[in-house]
Amino acid sequence: MADKLTDIKEELALANRILAHEGVLDAFGHVSVRHPADPGRYLLSRSRSPALIEPADILEFTLDSEPVRPPTAHLYAERVIHGCIYQARPDVTAVCHHHAPAVMPFVIAGKPIVPVFHLGAAIGEEPPFWDQQDEFGDTNLLVVKPEEGRSLARALGDQSVVLMNRHGATVVGADLKELVSRAIFMCQNAEYQLRALLLRAFMLGTAPTLPRGEIKLAGAISRLPNVVTRTWEYWSARVDGGSGAAAAPASPGKGAKPARRKARRKK
Repeated sequence: MADKLTDIKEELALANRILAHEGVLDAFGHVSVRHPADPGRYLLSRSRSPALIEPADILEFTLDSEPVRPPTAHLYAERVIHGCIYQARPDVTAVCHHHAPAVMPFVIAGKPIVPVFHLGAAIGEEPPFWDQQDEFGDTNLLVVKPEEGRSLARALGDQSVVLMNRHGATVVGADLKELVSRAIFMCQNAEYQLRALLLRAFMLGTAPTLPRGEIKLAGAISRLPNVVTRTWEYWSARVDGGSGAAAAPASPGKGAKPARRKARRKK
């Protein structure tokens, strides 16, 4: 059990750094994973910029988003996002909340992100929107109260992504690698969709979306083990400066150890 917990903490730290490197996370945003042995707990870093997170930063929380052990560091204020989604969705094992630049124009304008290329199908047909003001009036837009987290989880429903008006997005996955893929593909899709909209504007048209059948079939491709493994290795190598250290096939949770050690020596 100790080895499994160590491995998942290392994978979670790497997931944070990958998403930071790929422009999904910046100084803000956070990623969590359900505890591998106790579904009533989840793992989340102390409050720290994602690009700097190491396994030692990872803490355990109950699904009420309370730390299992008294904290000695600052915690993320919006951790209720994670706990409330884990409570509502037993099938979810990983959660990411972000404010990626590619997504922000859509959540500011209140316009849906729809799949426009094959890997974009990973987000589903059309992610739902959640507007905090509808239920809670004027706030500072942070999701910090349990009732706000539960409201967000209800808006997510059984989908993989929920867009948060004027705030950002929250993405879920069956595991960390699926989550990372979905979050990155979502941002790529948003960039392509916006560019297509600009091109089509000259023809007074709209960006074409994938047909429903293609969304279902192409979405399944993005979850295939060979796709998830290949993209994880690619993004791990990019975190390591493109050296290719993480390019060799590896068992889940252990593929990035060489890259991580090298990254530490560079600091």
